[in-house]
Amino acid sequence: MSDIHELSALDLAAAVRAGEVSPDDVVEHTLERAERLGPSVGAFAHLTPELAREQAAEATRRLREGGDLPPFLGVPVPVKDLSMVAGQPFEAGSAALRGYVAPADDGVTVRLREAGTLMVGKTTTPEFGLPPYTEPDVAAPARSPWDPRRSAGGSSGGAGAAVAAGIVPAAHASDGGGSIRIPAAACGLVGLKSSRGRVSKGPLGVDGAGLTVDGVVTRTVRDTAAFLDVLSRPWPGDHYQLPGPQDSFLAACDRPPARLRVGVLTRPINVHEAEVHETSLAAVERAVRLLEGMGHTVTTTQVPFSPEEWNSFAPLWAVGALSAPVPPEAEELLVPLTRWMREQGRGYSGLEYAGAVSAVQQLARKAAGVWQDLDVVLTPALATPPPFIGEMRDDADPAADFEAQKAFTPWTSPWNMLGAPAISLPLHRAEVHGVTLPIGVQLGATRLGEEEMLLGLAAALEAADPWPTTPPGR
Repeated sequence: MSDIHELSALDLAAAVRAGEVSPDDVVEHTLERAERLGPSVGAFAHLTPELAREQAAEATRRLREGGDLPPFLGVPVPVKDLSMVAGQPFEAGSAALRGYVAPADDGVTVRLREAGTLMVGKTTTPEFGLPPYTEPDVAAPARSPWDPRRSAGGSSGGAGAAVAAGIVPAAHASDGGGSIRIPAAACGLVGLKSSRGRVSKGPLGVDGAGLTVDGVVTRTVRDTAAFLDVLSRPWPGDHYQLPGPQDSFLAACDRPPARLRVGVLTRPINVHEAEVHETSLAAVERAVRLLEGMGHTVTTTQVPFSPEEWNSFAPLWAVGALSAPVPPEAEELLVPLTRWMREQGRGYSGLEYAGAVSAVQQLARKAAGVWQDLDVVLTPALATPPPFIGEMRDDADPAADFEAQKAFTPWTSPWNMLGAPAISLPLHRAEVHGVTLPIGVQLGATRLGEEEMLLGLAAALEAADPWPTTPPGR
């Protein structure tokens, strides 16, 4: 058997069920790597060894007793520090919440626990998950294991670093503007933002503007699909809800879709002008060759709306930052970007916020019209390789920081606005400044509820052109 850290989540779960490795062996191996490798890539805000060992002992008991076993029994999966794990630190990357302990489990934590996973730690996130880099004041920055000088992306940067460094095979992540797909692209991983309504925010959370979804980052499409099966079970009282798959999302990976209509878009959506690096364009070209070789129809498409129209997203993001539960006396502890965004949020009236909700929904209708003859839109995942640590964060000018974020991620947030699923795949690799980096592409469905199609397509691409699952030397 391969080393524990070399196995996919599904393969590790199978090895545990077969008795080839024990949950105790898994947890000790994982904690050793987390303690040794985690600090070098800024993967964890907190490790939770006592909880992980308790869960490993429970997994061992269940194996001994037999019967129906959960799908990921004994598989280590950390939780991003934007979600609560009862009795564990919950700081959301902010000094303003330093020392806070979660009183309850969030729904995503419950689902992962029900699936048998081992909660080995809370992964690093930027303050309240706002930027696409992970450089909080309260923890080490999350670094890409492919080039530790560079950001692991954000806001699920710690999750991406933990998986790419070979510490865990999968990690919880969340995405309100690209925060699953950005670190997946930066770290050479698979990252799916599912449809609005696919993964419930219950029982404690609510959907609000409907921009944010929970998911995972993994090394394989099949692992991502299997975790979607775990996370997509509804909770009572859900505001949004979609029909389930015809059998399972994992099974959809074995159904390559028939001829699809794929539109290629390399022009930025959210800004008029942005550098699109040659490696990002090469990744799209590689994907086009693969898709055409599979018999899909590939054409060039256009942006669905203007950057000015995209700005209707801004009030939702700013008011979202303002809604973070920060005591007034702790406001000064926030990073400049967060303070700036919260101030922007204070400037919007209730009427303007309601108008922004309506405007985003109108953009979804407009995009549906522009892309009505397409099934999938192919874009670069990121405009450029990940920035060096400290290169994008600009405490002296948060407005410039925000504009740099937009230029770095001009294709991710539109799918949060549209609500349709989108997946980042590490199809390409290129040498940049003397280091080989993974370069991702994004495949975005044009309609809600198309995860089965998207996963079938992604699995076919993975089979046709497999990517390395970890950086060299990991």
